[in-house]
Amino acid sequence: MATLISLSYNPNHILSLPHQQLRNILLCQSSHSPIYPISYGYTAAGSSSNSNIAARCSSHSTASVADTMQWLEPLGDVVSEEDIKPSIPVRAYFFSTSVNLKSLVDQNRHNFIPPTSRMTNYVVLRFGSTKPELIGSGATISGSDCCYMVVFQYGSVVLFNVHDQEIDGYLKIVEMHASGSLPEMRKDEYEVQEKPTLGTWMQGGLDYIMLQYLNIDGIRTIGSVLGQSIALDYYVRQVDEMVGEFTDINSDMEKTGTFRMKRKKLFQLVGKANSNLADVILKLGLFERSDIAWKDAKYAQIWEYLRDEFELTQRFASLDFKLKFVEHNIRFLQEILQNRKSDFLEWVIIILIGAEILISVYDITHKSVTSL
Repeated sequence: MATLISLSYNPNHILSLPHQQLRNILLCQSSHSPIYPISYGYTAAGSSSNSNIAARCSSHSTASVADTMQWLEPLGDVVSEEDIKPSIPVRAYFFSTSVNLKSLVDQNRHNFIPPTSRMTNYVVLRFGSTKPELIGSGATISGSDCCYMVVFQYGSVVLFNVHDQEIDGYLKIVEMHASGSLPEMRKDEYEVQEKPTLGTWMQGGLDYIMLQYLNIDGIRTIGSVLGQSIALDYYVRQVDEMVGEFTDINSDMEKTGTFRMKRKKLFQLVGKANSNLADVILKLGLFERSDIAWKDAKYAQIWEYLRDEFELTQRFASLDFKLKFVEHNIRFLQEILQNRKSDFLEWVIIILIGAEILISVYDITHKSVTSL
């Protein structure tokens, strides 16, 4: 005789029961028949006692053991709804070399979140929900409650929880206050996952970081590293272009034994190299520790992990090495240009001396002829 069970229970409470208790509730065993799948109905939520479970057995003769095993298979893992939270997309952009933060805040005063540290090279704007509880230390920005935008003075913009179709609108808000627009916008993507039941404060992964919760301080910390990373990528490419130019010059010198760079062009490269290094160190604040990371070890852990994840120290070391290569080539070419100038002046002096000698000889000859 087959057995079929009908349940009337809140599915949320069923999911929260221990695995063995759930199996005992869902299965009705008979010594004369195998165990079969269950059909169950739902009643109003709110009951959490097993006394509310009504089970009745009726005969059933069409189910097979294979169907039973296939139905029972997913019961191996019961996932709590508390662990299921949508991931938060994070996107970093770099499309200008300077942003007027004061005018940006003045025109978006109702979206501005006051700073909690002394850092003045960035601002945080919140769009969407303005629930005050979202700013608390245990806050979460999962879902569509609100979006955040971190804007840095040196030109980086980091967006949190913004949908793809809304990105251009948020970037245009910043473009109105930006200067030094770049011919090509740099972009990077990352992801934050929230898991309140995580055993540790944070856990890293491939292109994502998992936190117990994400709040404003977490947004500032993550945004600061991503903003530096995307900007550093631009400056690295700038230096790579200079390295390429000097590589071509050296190749031509190897073939022809000389080079045809003008002195003005060389000075432009000198200025470009110096300004890139100054921007990376001074504007980006690459070696300045976040004030939030100083105050709280949890955010210091995030800050250090992300700096290692994006290899900021290693990338700056590579940038510095390339700049030293550029500096060496600039010094070498300057010496060549200086030697050229010295050679030119020497020839000018020789010509002047020769002209003076010729004039003297002419005067002597002319006086001799006249005296005769």
